[in-house]
Amino acid sequence: MELNVKLRKEKDDLLADPSLYRKLVGSLVYLTITRLNISFAVQQVSQFLQTPRHLHLVVVHRIIRYVQGTSTRGLFFPTSNSTHLATYSDADWASCADTRCSITGWCVFLGDALISWKSKKQDRVSKSSTESEYRTMSLACSEIILLRGLLAELYFSETDPTPLHADNTSAIKITTNPIYIKSYKSSLNLFVLQD
Repeated sequence: MELNVKLRKEKDDLLADPSLYRKLVGSLVYLTITRLNISFAVQQVSQFLQTPRHLHLVVVHRIIRYVQGTSTRGLFFPTSNSTHLATYSDADWASCADTRCSITGWCVFLGDALISWKSKKQDRVSKSSTESEYRTMSLACSEIILLRGLLAELYFSETDPTPLHADNTSAIKITTNPIYIKSYKSSLNLFVLQD
């Protein structure tokens, strides 16, 4: 996507036949299973399935051109990979021009291999970037707990804490506050790093 472009519901003319738009976006949503690098852009265009406009179709065509130009890229899982999890989270505060909702994004690595990710609009409007980032970190923690349980079932039990990398200083301070986190820290078995 172009930098600093905010897609809106009411900008430009409606498409006469939205079926092509819906088919293309559906295909791109399916493609995000293996192409993390387009998840954010696809999430942006998928919110206009009800009333797509010409500008939205232009963005979809741009994503498709990008995918065609990078068809040799993909996810790789090295055979000598470690079984240590690492998680990165971020939020784009109030980035939706229509609803002012934030975009949640996180990804989880098993050693050097990317194994889980998400890019999604939050369902509530956050009053601050700290609140938005904190929600994202909470969702990332839920994924960490799920993946640690899955690894334990596969006999790859994690003994070390799982790092959660975040970039919002205020949200990090809240999560590391001993008053709030004391009772949960041992059960979650994770720690937060500032990048």
